[in-house]
Amino acid sequence: MTKPLTLIKSHASNPKLWVVIGVTVAGIVVLAETRRRRRKAMLMNREDFGAFVERFEILPFPQPPPPAAKQSLSGLTFAIKDIFDVKDYVTGFGNPDWRRTHDVAENMAVVVTALLKNGATCVGKTVMDELAMGITGENMHYGTPINPQMPSFVPGGSSSGSAVAVASELVDFALGTDTIGCIRIPAAFCGIFGCRPSHGAVSMIGAIPNSQSLDTIGWFARDPSVLHRVGHALLQLNAVEPRRARLLIFADDLFQLSKVPKQKTECVISKAIGNLSGYQLPKHMKLGQYIASNVPSLKGFHEESTKLQNGTSALKALSSVMISLQRYEFKANHEEWVKSVKPKLAPDVSNHVLAAINTKYENIKMLYKVRTEMRACLQSLLKDDGILVFPTVADPPFKLNTKKVYSAESHDRALILSAIASMSGCCQVTIPLGKHDGCPISVSFISYHGADKFLLDTVLDMYSSLQEQVGIVSNLAPFPDSNGNFDASELLKEKLSAS
Repeated sequence: MTKPLTLIKSHASNPKLWVVIGVTVAGIVVLAETRRRRRKAMLMNREDFGAFVERFEILPFPQPPPPAAKQSLSGLTFAIKDIFDVKDYVTGFGNPDWRRTHDVAENMAVVVTALLKNGATCVGKTVMDELAMGITGENMHYGTPINPQMPSFVPGGSSSGSAVAVASELVDFALGTDTIGCIRIPAAFCGIFGCRPSHGAVSMIGAIPNSQSLDTIGWFARDPSVLHRVGHALLQLNAVEPRRARLLIFADDLFQLSKVPKQKTECVISKAIGNLSGYQLPKHMKLGQYIASNVPSLKGFHEESTKLQNGTSALKALSSVMISLQRYEFKANHEEWVKSVKPKLAPDVSNHVLAAINTKYENIKMLYKVRTEMRACLQSLLKDDGILVFPTVADPPFKLNTKKVYSAESHDRALILSAIASMSGCCQVTIPLGKHDGCPISVSFISYHGADKFLLDTVLDMYSSLQEQVGIVSNLAPFPDSNGNFDASELLKEKLSAS
């Protein structure tokens, strides 16, 4: 036994000793908390939250004279991911070697021009995961943007800088791209709205491709009305559309992946639509089983494991096909540059890139067949009035500057949730729903390919009622989880074991 422990044992009955011990422990706790707050303050004071690669100002096109309507985005500012061309600037693709080996852009990306024409002002390019090959938002060359909601945690990627620029109120909205969750995951981690529109709905001309079959241009906003206005400008939507009834379909098996209590997600949404007109009674389903039955080409990709149920196996297979498709198309796009330049990449990015470059692909047609069947599958499920509801992410972000990264299971869960829209090409909106245990809560709404206006209108229609329900829930006592234990105590145990 150590000398201090021997001393404590021999004087255990002395109350003065316990006072000294109590004061000492309290002092250690206060010191640790002080250091934590100082570190948080230092992070928050970092210029621009580390969101930007470079700052500039590109003014909008002049307002046309009357009787032309006022530009729909007049007075708004936006930032763009460093994947979009801006005339006379080099597009860096998140990597200094890419920037060094490419010339300045001769033209403006089509999507940037559309925003300028609608009255918005562009104020700079934002940090991203290198070559758009990541979902954490970290960048060893330019620094990792600071998540304003959780400064000690990753912001999510690959459109991390754009999400942070919006969440930190540096801009009104921002552009990113989404391949395997690159808009949706940072939107969830930063507690803001993110829109991944229908595949092909926004022109990719002037944006560096990662995987054309999965790539979409999306955007972030703090306010649903701004999200809606940007959508109308980019998608050239009609201002008026016949109002349809809306049917929300909860994917129960996907909610089971999340640790957030149902009362803070499903119940909030159900109660919100109860206060609104035009909504049918919500339905519940096992999405994995539905996909297994309606995407027959997936059977060739199922893992042979007795531990996985049919629905779970189908979801994992779908995410596996998504990654295979991304790797195949990334290789076709960038193999020559990677082999000739041999760029300096972060270890995790290097692993992703090498996996893409070195993998031999044989049954490519089946990957595209799954994609086609998946779109038809969701069209059959959602028809013209359905909206699929599930968590945007299953796990909270991990801490910055630690050796701990996503476990294989956490990574799999993230890709399963992302694969639904990526592989179907359907439109998806990420919606913030307050916080749980200090982490932002997010759910996603998906509608069929081409239903972008219907989906954006729904989010705008519902959000005030959602906010009201979130406020009610946040003022209640902790909820018991499915095992009858209070979720707060369980999460405290998780935090202690993780620290």
